[in-house]
Amino acid sequence: MVTVDQGSTFEDLFETMTATPIEITHSTTGSSTESSASRGTGFHFQCVVVVIGLVGAVLNGLILYALIASEQHKKHVLIFNQNVLDFVACLFLFTTHAVKLCDIPLNGTRGHFLCVTVLSEAISFGPFHGSFMNLAAVTIERYLKVVHHAWAKKRLRKWMIYSVIPFTWIGGYAIAWGWTIPTTGVVDGVCYTLMFWNSNTARLAFITWYLLTFYVGLFLTFVFCYGRILIVIRRQANIMAGHGAPGSSGGPVQSNKTPQ
Repeated sequence: MVTVDQGSTFEDLFETMTATPIEITHSTTGSSTESSASRGTGFHFQCVVVVIGLVGAVLNGLILYALIASEQHKKHVLIFNQNVLDFVACLFLFTTHAVKLCDIPLNGTRGHFLCVTVLSEAISFGPFHGSFMNLAAVTIERYLKVVHHAWAKKRLRKWMIYSVIPFTWIGGYAIAWGWTIPTTGVVDGVCYTLMFWNSNTARLAFITWYLLTFYVGLFLTFVFCYGRILIVIRRQANIMAGHGAPGSSGGPVQSNKTPQ
């Protein structure tokens, strides 16, 4: 983690993001008071994240147990996979920040390996991005079953749904490792993540792709699918209400005439 002084400008921060290992080494200056305050803030932040990761893992573990005990995991495989991804992501988040609290010296090959795999949060980024993919898959599945019910009943097979599960795990870790490992390194015993880009163009291209895929793309998918689902549900509700309206059941109509 790179700390930036309060007086730093956005240009200084931009230069730090694209700096080389030698430039990073020469730019680590500042008073001991600021360093102590930064370490204190970082320590409390790590403690909070450790607690969040532990609580998240426990809650998702309970949900998984409930799904397995009720045998609902066989009927809703994507929902079950979503909870597994969230459980693993929270567990690895707890592990990563617990290791950071230990302040292990990063020396030699072991230190570089620990930096790239654990301290860079690559192990938790994998299931984290996989959960995004799985959420999109759940949304599309519901859209097909509600909006295109006849087509889904005829064409949508179980193997198609099951094939999404390995895709979310492999795709999530491919994305996480693909952009953390090449840009992570150890300089003077400090692990730097997302710092060592080949060029500024590569960094901007990745940021643009990431925002368009995991923010804009997912948002538009959710809006379109659930918007269409809502329209279909409201249309069906109006049809049912029309069939259940008074006087439309086809039953005998009472006469308002009084007997003579």
